[in-house]
Amino acid sequence: MSTTRRRFVQGTLAASAALSTMPIRVRGANDRIGVAVIGMRSRGKIHVDYVSDCRESHNAHVVALAEVDKGILDDRVKWTEKTYNFKCDGVQDYRRLLDRKDIDVVSIAATNHWHALMAIEAMQAGKDVYVEKPVSHNVWEGRQIVNAARKYKKIVQTGTQSRSMHGMHKMIDFVHSGQLGKVQYAIGTCYKARTSIGLRDKPLHIPDSIDYDLWCGPAAKVDLYRNQLHYDWHWDFNTGCGDVGNQGIHQMDIARWFCQHTALSPRVMSIGGRLGYKDAGDTANTQIVFHDYPERPIFFEVRGLPADKQKFLKHSWGNADMGPGPKNVGSIGVLVQCEHGYMACNSFHSGTAFDSDGKKIKSFSGGGNHMGNFLDAVRSRKHEQLNADILDGHISSALCHTGNISYLLGSKKPAPEITAQIKSHPILADSFARMSDHLAKLDIDIATPTLAMGPQLEMNPQTERFTNSDEANTMLKREYRDGFVVPEVS
Repeated sequence: MSTTRRRFVQGTLAASAALSTMPIRVRGANDRIGVAVIGMRSRGKIHVDYVSDCRESHNAHVVALAEVDKGILDDRVKWTEKTYNFKCDGVQDYRRLLDRKDIDVVSIAATNHWHALMAIEAMQAGKDVYVEKPVSHNVWEGRQIVNAARKYKKIVQTGTQSRSMHGMHKMIDFVHSGQLGKVQYAIGTCYKARTSIGLRDKPLHIPDSIDYDLWCGPAAKVDLYRNQLHYDWHWDFNTGCGDVGNQGIHQMDIARWFCQHTALSPRVMSIGGRLGYKDAGDTANTQIVFHDYPERPIFFEVRGLPADKQKFLKHSWGNADMGPGPKNVGSIGVLVQCEHGYMACNSFHSGTAFDSDGKKIKSFSGGGNHMGNFLDAVRSRKHEQLNADILDGHISSALCHTGNISYLLGSKKPAPEITAQIKSHPILADSFARMSDHLAKLDIDIATPTLAMGPQLEMNPQTERFTNSDEANTMLKREYRDGFVVPEVS
């Protein structure tokens, strides 16, 4: 470890020890809340919008930005001043912000593999945290963030904004009131066309304006053979979690909320593959995840190829038709099947209840202020006030991770064999039939061993460890690079 990093780690540990005995300051209504936003290419820019929208109502102010890409950083500093008429500092290394007294909150919109370390270090430095979804890169990390939030008495909100939407709360209340009967199962969909990220002959050149060592952080520092550094990290398991953990985490969270599950599923399995092209990505672009809760199981479908064969062949996938999914659910949504009807959620805040004959019963809509809810809790010091407390963020994120673990441990099998093995699960079989029909329309042959069928992994939800696979347990955590180790918090 370099001298600089050693000093930083030692200083953080010392601050952590002091923090455990430090009284928590309850902010008055007139006390300004200073916010630093980390990760400014895309989502972080929206975080600046969120905080700025709460400037008058919550006396919250963005005081600093952090971004490893110097070009993006400089542009965002200028954009912030032009858009909101205030100046803020910009740094490449977020750690330079942690000891600043004018920063009360750290808002994290960096890459997935950085979420846990940034969140925990911010809490150890005395900051409250807003962290984007998924909150972690693996199951173990998420639990450490929860432990840190409770140990240091910090307010930590997850970026699953549907939890603050009035329309979604109305749908949840309607279903939980029993007006459609008992919930039987839920299906989440992430039908979102994703083109190839390319496969280079030579490693991607990283410009000097980017601190690539810091960008990699806790992940392995490796050469990249895709065409761009930014965003496409989602499709590399070294840094991302595929579309299950990218877009799908929202719908996984909503499905779990409807089904009222408060822990990881006791059994999970996944079927899928990266199909249609060969590139530098290794996450599935076509996938089913089955969380086999004894009551109210959850199914999740990822469809990353368009339904239109001509668009597929021409790689012109803008606004691609993704083909049919569960009834009355759009390309991104959740179906909640009940005894006497179902709820179809088609966004973060709107949806419709139907009876068993498909007749509309009632529609719901209404937005909310997720950042405002977080800032209210920052002032009250009551994490119970949060709409998306870190514990909820951890459980929903971990459901994505365990699904990916089953996928990664899978072996390729022909579709008829997969069909035969899952025929005892009619909802899963129906989901697989939808996937098979979709791929057939694109002339993708799955009659040969093409799709990976993962094992059914059994888990102890209390310990958050698998009980039937040592290999799967090794994937609950990762190997960290020296100087970027996510600490264990107890």
